[in-house]
Formats: sequence, structure tokens, C-alpha cells
Amino acid sequence: MYDLIIIGGGPAGLAAGIYAVRFGHNTLILERSEISGQIAFADVVENYPGFPAISGVELMEKFKSHALEVGVETKITEVLRIHDEGEKKIISTDSGDLESKAVIIATGANPEHLNVPGEKEFLSKGVSYCAICDGPFFRNKTIVVVGGGNSAVADAILLSKIARKVYLIHRRDKLRAAKILQERAFAIPSIEFILNAQILEIIGSRGEIRRVEKVIYENLKNGEKHELDTDGVFIYVGIHPNTEIIDVEKDERGFIKTNSFLETSKKGVFAAGDCRDTPIWQLVAAVRDGALAATSASVYIDSLKKEAT
Repeated sequence: MYDLIIIGGGPAGLAAGIYAVRFGHNTLILERSEISGQIAFADVVENYPGFPAISGVELMEKFKSHALEVGVETKITEVLRIHDEGEKKIISTDSGDLESKAVIIATGANPEHLNVPGEKEFLSKGVSYCAICDGPFFRNKTIVVVGGGNSAVADAILLSKIARKVYLIHRRDKLRAAKILQERAFAIPSIEFILNAQILEIIGSRGEIRRVEKVIYENLKNGEKHELDTDGVFIYVGIHPNTEIIDVEKDERGFIKTNSFLETSKKGVFAAGDCRDTPIWQLVAAVRDGALAATSASVYIDSLKKEAT
């Protein structure tokens, strides 16, 4: 039996593993593939402490190397379900069952996609799902923001401070964002709203240097199609947490609810990073979560050992 099994090998999971091993616990990280963490798909990560600029893949390789050097064990496997049996947790995987005293869920979340031509091709080449991460690359440029909820409108406001022009395209005739956010956005001259419209295609250069150049969108009222020149497309049509494998208390969107120690509604089960109800989806926050979850898990594991003696 392991002391601790961590589900997910992204920044939160690897940070948790590093801390757990330092606390002296027999720790295993489970990940579904060699490429782990959404950050690995970022061309450039800026302003992570110690790294003014570094590729996502390179940064994740450094995380992994660090974890392996301190003795964290990793395994590539698909986790199917986590069963809580009190002081013992059963992790069912596609390669068999594993047992641990505690579990940290660090499975992350994935942005919902438009699923239109060009979206995948130009990911990190003008297509983004994070204004805080990628907005600085579009200084004094033209940007399209897709969506009408709080995230879309809030980031349109943020991007308007960087870009020369921001178009916000939303498929309904009204925005869904909080009224205060709408009022702020409507008051900014550089933000233009295109409602009752949907993106059909993202177009760009496909040569040696790939980059977004325009979008094709459809007016949903009359069916007319339009071209709009743009340097970037920021998509906010939802985010999906990867939390189906565990039965704990979650919010209406499926994000795991935790207390200030990152404990879930089940004893011995903790959550860290983007899969929980975090107020900020950022690399530094995920790493902080991993360290805190490992600390809390260590306290729990040690309490079991004391009870056993």
C-alpha cells in the first residue's frame, strides 16, 4: 500500500509529489500520458518565478526531472475510479487496482472548444484560452474574444488594456456575464460587440510561421457570413474539470469543493489545481495547491500511523 497516490502529473500533481516525498511518504503519481498538464501545450510561459520566459514543454520537463530526482515514483495509466474505503483508498486503473492511505486529485480542467476548422491548427499560434497567459503577446493588435459569460467579458476588459481593438462575439442576443462586468465592458470604446453570431472558421498563414489572420463568422439572424481580420482568438465557451473519477462534493460545474486545507468532503481525499473550485487558473496557484495538499495529506497520513500505534 502506498502512503499517497496523486492523480495527475501536471504542475499541481508534481509539486504535491515533491513535497510528499520530502515528508517521507511512499508516493506514486498516476498520469494518463507522457504529456501532462495544460501548460505543456503553451509555446511560451512568461513570468513564472525564476523563468522570465520558457516553453511549456521545457518547464514541465524541469518539473518532472525534479520530482524523479527526489524519489517520486510515476506511472502511466488511465484512472477509472477512486473508491473510498475509509482508511484505505482503492484506485482502479486500466492496468489493475492500487491502494493508498490518502489521495490527491490533481486532474486539472480542459477548456471547452468551438470545434471549428483552424482552432486546433492555430493553438498557441493566435488561438488561446487564457488572456492572463497570452494577452501580452497581442499588444497593440486586434483580438477576437468568443463567449458571453463572466470569463469572456472580464478577459475582454483585460485585453482591451493591451490590444488596439477587441471584438467580442457571442451567439446570443444578450451577454450572460454579471451586470457590473457588462457595464464596464460597454463603457470601453475599443471593445466592439458582435451578438447573435458564431465563429465558423479560424484562418491563418500555414507556412513556416503559422499565425491567425482572420475569422469567418455567421450572423445567426439572417445567415450572412462575414470575414473579420484579427491577430488572435481567445475562446471562453466553458471549462470542464476532469473530476468524474471521484464521488466527492462538487459545485454545479463539476469542480471539487475544498476547504482552506484542500480537504474534500471525504476524509483522506484532497484536491489541488484546476480541478477544484479555485479562484484563479494559473501555474503558480497550481504549484501552491500541490504543496498545500501534500502538507495536509501528510498530516492525515501521520495521524493514521499514530492511531495504529
